[in-house]
Amino acid sequence: MNFHHTTLVAVLALGTATAFAQSDPAARATPASTAAPAAPASPLTLTGWTLTGNAGLFSDYRFRGISQTAGKPAFQGGFDVTHASGFYAGNWNSNVDANFYNGANLEMDFYGGFKTSVDAFGFDVGAIYYYYPGTGAAGSIKIDNAELYLGASWGPLTAKYSYAVTDFFGAPNSDGSSYFDLGFNYDVGNGFGVNAHVGYQTLKGDAIVPQINGSTPDSITDYKIGGTYTVDGFVLGAAFVGTNRDYSFGTAFAKGKNISDNTFVVSVSKSF
Repeated sequence: MNFHHTTLVAVLALGTATAFAQSDPAARATPASTAAPAAPASPLTLTGWTLTGNAGLFSDYRFRGISQTAGKPAFQGGFDVTHASGFYAGNWNSNVDANFYNGANLEMDFYGGFKTSVDAFGFDVGAIYYYYPGTGAAGSIKIDNAELYLGASWGPLTAKYSYAVTDFFGAPNSDGSSYFDLGFNYDVGNGFGVNAHVGYQTLKGDAIVPQINGSTPDSITDYKIGGTYTVDGFVLGAAFVGTNRDYSFGTAFAKGKNISDNTFVVSVSKSF
């Protein structure tokens, strides 16, 4: 497929999976736009270290507002290792549309960082690497991405800024692309929760690609509003997700489908 098409889709897909479900990479372990707050886990703790895992089924994998699965379901999961000092590391994985990523049908994210708090404020600094096994083989463009991020939280509010230190998902001259994410998560009680998110992606270099109408904007705004219900440790989620752009790439392009328009995403997930 066209290189520019491949790059954009890889670069934009909503979601903070639990890395703040798209807000925090360590939490992204559940895409930020589509992921729901994890249910209380039963961690394995050894001398200050804690190991937790997560898994979920989603009707669509949206990363920063754009579908990574051509509107199809995704099975996602990962694990996190944290230390009492605040250091953490983890891995999160999801199936993706192979036509988006030059033959790769799996996304693997690796991240690590440090979290701390001062009074009622939380702070998080770290790095995340997006890896797609098989991409770049046989002379095709290799798609990957590395970002540094800085996050903060206060009560139900979260904010995170991510900065690409490599070419943004393989697009030449696109390092320096950035993403700002604002999130809201509130426990209503009796197992119910509400959440909302808005994100702003800036694009550099060849990461700027045409929309369906031919225009080439250098930014994308995505949004989400949803709710969750936790029962027997399982989190049931539903969210309205979308962007202010119209893109069609990969498998969706062949079918004339818009993969960045408004949609509803439903999910079931569990932490352990």
